[in-house]
Amino acid sequence: MARPTYDAAALEPGWVVASHGRRYRVEVEPGAEIDCMTRGKRSDVAVGDHVRFARTGDGGIIETTDPRRTLFYRSDANRQKLIAANVTQVVMVVAGAPAFSEDLVNRCLVGAEHAGIRAIIVLNKIDLPEAARALETLELYRSLGYDLVPLSAKRDLSPLKARLEGHTSVLVGQSGMGKSTIINGLVPHAAARVAEISIALGTGKHTTTHAELYHLGPDSHIIDSPGLQEFGLHHLTPVDAANAFVEIRPLLGNCRFRDCRHMSEPGCAVLDAVARGEISKRRFGSYRRLADELSRKRAAWE
Repeated sequence: MARPTYDAAALEPGWVVASHGRRYRVEVEPGAEIDCMTRGKRSDVAVGDHVRFARTGDGGIIETTDPRRTLFYRSDANRQKLIAANVTQVVMVVAGAPAFSEDLVNRCLVGAEHAGIRAIIVLNKIDLPEAARALETLELYRSLGYDLVPLSAKRDLSPLKARLEGHTSVLVGQSGMGKSTIINGLVPHAAARVAEISIALGTGKHTTTHAELYHLGPDSHIIDSPGLQEFGLHHLTPVDAANAFVEIRPLLGNCRFRDCRHMSEPGCAVLDAVARGEISKRRFGSYRRLADELSRKRAAWE
């Protein structure tokens, strides 16, 4: 085994609070941060990671990552995209306008369930006319046990603030749902911070193109993430997917066949529950699309 290229005793601990490709901002103590990079082409570091780094002039090199409590990420056929590490809560933000993708909501929830992370759904822009229909759609998720939080981020964030206390949360959602408005309302200096980073990177963009952690209090933190267009789950198996749908999970093991895929098999407890109206056809449709995708991926590898 190759010897490490660093002196382990000289490494300093830090907390990754922002990521920009292979560039990271690492907090070494409250109010003090250092610019770090990873060695070589390594890119397996996420905002929220606790790391050990070696100083190099006015910057640093991240050498090791401490064991994670949780990791929220997505994946496609070619790579994994780390979103946030060591979070206790995923906050999925949707709105009535522009319309949100219910399939994307389901995939984010599946990703959270598989990672063992609590998830809540925020319906933003509740003051818009389109909100009534969106709320009706989302009542299904409240009935499944997910916390549904309707609010207008421009008017009153108090319903969400109470749910962020004591958590390290990651904010996810499609572009246009109002995530930046929520962050700016929770963290007044966030807009200035994004502008500062944009200038430093020479991008000239003030939209969220990177992940950033903000402190809400001594024990409360929130990570903003770029807008999602898709949420691949190629790291899951079809069995993983079934387990991550909370209404399907209790029925697993009750089917006639042990290897039941819950597609069209006779004696399937899940299909019977769908037929009785105990499982939503919308949610089951999302499960079937995901399970079919994962089955085709597995077949391609074999």
